[in-house]
Amino acid sequence: MLAVWLRVSMAAGETGEALVAAAVALLDEGGPGAVTLREVGRRAGVSHNAPYKHFADKEALLAAVAARELAGQGRAVHDRLAGPQPPGGVVRSIMHAYVAWALAHPARFKLVYGAWTRGSAELGEAAAATRSAFVSAVAQAQQAGQLPAGDPERLTALLLALAHGAVDLALAGHLAAAGKGRADPSDLVDDLLAYLGPPASA
Repeated sequence: MLAVWLRVSMAAGETGEALVAAAVALLDEGGPGAVTLREVGRRAGVSHNAPYKHFADKEALLAAVAARELAGQGRAVHDRLAGPQPPGGVVRSIMHAYVAWALAHPARFKLVYGAWTRGSAELGEAAAATRSAFVSAVAQAQQAGQLPAGDPERLTALLLALAHGAVDLALAGHLAAAGKGRADPSDLVDDLLAYLGPPASA
């Protein structure tokens, strides 16, 4: 998995990385509509033709942006797995970090988990590696008795569906600690993990 993340960060070289970084900034400022290859080149300080030497079109550039975001999440999951936290705490911290990222960067969140009209090997590899690392964290928590037994893939899907849906509701104004639901997405993550965890008497 580390090899995949390293390939994602190194594949395009310094100019490619500068173009991706410029695209991320434009995405944060105005969503996908604000990202154009010409403006990305201008922001990165290269010629207007340079982006086309690295990316076939805008969708290829946005796929590289999404791959970078997923690769960063994957590295964070790997670091937590190697840390001192118990397995259940690792899963909780992964979920909280995911929610924090999505709320802080809604355009990136919607890009990464939106529809794509064609495949991208780089994006596919980053997504698979990140998902695999999270499934591994869930499986370890199951083995430690801190999450219920069962298919770790399916339990991972449940956790991600809750977090993803809660973020969508919060971004649309339908979920807030002081408003609808009387909770924010992180609160609902904690609620679900409490429901799934061992009984208090254990």
